[in-house]
Amino acid sequence: MTTDFENDVTASLAALRTGGLILYPTDTIWGIGCDATNEEAVKKVFALKQRPEKKSLVILLADVKDLLKYVAHPDPAIADLIAGFDRPTTVIYEGALDLAPSVINEDGTVAIRLVQDPFCRHLVKRLRKPLVSTSANLSGQPSPAFYADIDPAVKNGVDYVVSYRQDDHTPRQPSRIVKLLKDGTLQIIRD
Repeated sequence: MTTDFENDVTASLAALRTGGLILYPTDTIWGIGCDATNEEAVKKVFALKQRPEKKSLVILLADVKDLLKYVAHPDPAIADLIAGFDRPTTVIYEGALDLAPSVINEDGTVAIRLVQDPFCRHLVKRLRKPLVSTSANLSGQPSPAFYADIDPAVKNGVDYVVSYRQDDHTPRQPSRIVKLLKDGTLQIIRD
């Protein structure tokens, strides 16, 4: 199957598999990404963003079943909860597994979003690993709404810049963030 973003997926995979960083469109806003299991790559993200390493990062997965690889005991009802989301939502889970230590919060939690965007799904599925997704801005600056708004330092600081959707001006927002509590309920962190 050939898509209008195949060349970008191929080039992104080459960068990600060698510990590099990419600048890419997500199901929300533009993001800086790397292999979420590669600690050195994750440290490069923090350095590029000039962000303290104690701040956690969001990771992207393509399928609910992938949660079993990276979360110790996902709630059995999580698939139904996620299916009910009406917009991109990042869920904070307890018991992070097999991820770069810098991706995991000090309390052992990890923020994961299952992506619906075709480009991101193709990329994550073919990488076969979770993908870091953090806003494409320097720490303290606003998250850029469009590719043209991204600071040149970010564009120049990655190993590959995705061409797909650079001209897209569809309004997009950062994801909603919720925490899955032990009783199976969701606590809204950012709406």
